[in-house]
Amino acid sequence: MKKKLKRIATSRAVIVWFLIAVQLFLIFVIAVQFTRFYYVYSAATAVLDFIFILYLMKNSRSMSYKLCWIVVAFTFPVFGIALYLIFGGNRASKSALGKMRVMHEAARAGVVNESCALAELREECPEAARQAAYIKNTSFCPPVRHCETRYFESGEALFPVLLEELRKAKRYIFLEYFIIGEGEMWDAVHEILLEKVAEGVDVRVIYDDIGCWLSLPGDFDERLRREGIDCRIFQRFVPFLFARQNNRDHRKICVIDGVTSFTGGINIADEYINTEKRFGYWKDTAVMVRGEASWSYAVMFLTMWDYLGGKKTAPESDYTAYAPDPAAYAGIDGEGYVQPYTDSPLDGEPVGENVYLGLIENAKRYVWITTPYLIVDERMEQALIHAVRCGVDVRIVTPGVPDKILINQTTKSYYPNLIANGIKIYEYKPGFVHAKGFLVDDEYAVVGSVNLDYRSLYLHFECGLWMYKPDCLGEIRRDFTELIRASEPVEAKKPRLLTQLFRASLDLIAPLL
Repeated sequence: MKKKLKRIATSRAVIVWFLIAVQLFLIFVIAVQFTRFYYVYSAATAVLDFIFILYLMKNSRSMSYKLCWIVVAFTFPVFGIALYLIFGGNRASKSALGKMRVMHEAARAGVVNESCALAELREECPEAARQAAYIKNTSFCPPVRHCETRYFESGEALFPVLLEELRKAKRYIFLEYFIIGEGEMWDAVHEILLEKVAEGVDVRVIYDDIGCWLSLPGDFDERLRREGIDCRIFQRFVPFLFARQNNRDHRKICVIDGVTSFTGGINIADEYINTEKRFGYWKDTAVMVRGEASWSYAVMFLTMWDYLGGKKTAPESDYTAYAPDPAAYAGIDGEGYVQPYTDSPLDGEPVGENVYLGLIENAKRYVWITTPYLIVDERMEQALIHAVRCGVDVRIVTPGVPDKILINQTTKSYYPNLIANGIKIYEYKPGFVHAKGFLVDDEYAVVGSVNLDYRSLYLHFECGLWMYKPDCLGEIRRDFTELIRASEPVEAKKPRLLTQLFRASLDLIAPLL
């Protein structure tokens, strides 16, 4: 028992949380000490709050995000502003911004191809073409035709196909995941990666340190490098409070030879394939793309790889050297249009949110959404309400079994207004929904990593796949139908007063969640 307690007390997680708690306590104590000098404190906080408001108003983010932080700052003077500087800011260093600009230019040049189908899409559907043009201009990834798509309604469905495709790799395997966890899923993937390294395949792995700090040992990257698997960590987490730690790599990308790619909500850990039960049944989704659109995911990975490598002036290598020979796409012929996209928190452009808004605004019959967290700003909320008032059937599926109680309670605080305005909300009774997906009018679909919450929309690196009439649209609709059937409609009932007050208090700190 003593050994177990000692191991827990000296674990990385406990030490980190202890150091963070100490820093928050010191910030709070300093703020309280200022109150001893009431008049000086009042004048100073008034000036600080005024400067803080001016600073926020210059920010390009949504008004609701700004308003939440203004409320936090006024509710907790000095301490609230300190919280924003730590948890709400997005102030990358000049060096980091410089590196990202270089990578953006590399991405812009790298994804150019002759198969951009934007002109054809304009002829077929001008509304869809406008969305595709936005993604191309902000995320640099072009819409592509003739790609095969396959939808996976669960991690268990994805897992054997992922392993099969990894075994086919001839040139390279790129893996970029928010979470990698040791266990059955990683062991199977790892075994194939080692085989491919022995065959001379270029195998690279990127993972987010916060995403993996409870699931991987601190020297995991060194272990992989010793095995011949090149590895880079996105912003190794240190227990000191500063804004750079706010931006995380939440993307899920697997690219094989620039021909086959996977994205969605599924990470590489056992809960995603339900061999480890955590919150009931773990419902998640992913999509596989075969064809030229996979090259966009390869470029996304390579730009992140160079960003983490510290390149400030030019990419480490010519990205076109990784581009497949056109013959590699021979025999691939899917329906519709597919377009990968990525979203960076460092460019001030909320691509993920705008892709979702574009889908809602174009809807004529229905918008069906699944998201683990529903913490939306006023633009998203009003877009959903406006769609309903235009006669669109809007349905949102959220978890019946939450993974984070406070965030789930914040999600529930948005229910009353949405339901009162005609939006149907369902809770998935078998367990936790981690899937992030949109389905619109039997024409459009999005599968990706972007949650409907502040952190995903404004602070994280994200990715997704926008689709117009793809092969897999029927499977996505069938899965949504089954998902709604397995869920329970949320009734418009008024919660108890204490619950209302608790959820209202959570709204104050929604940007922190």
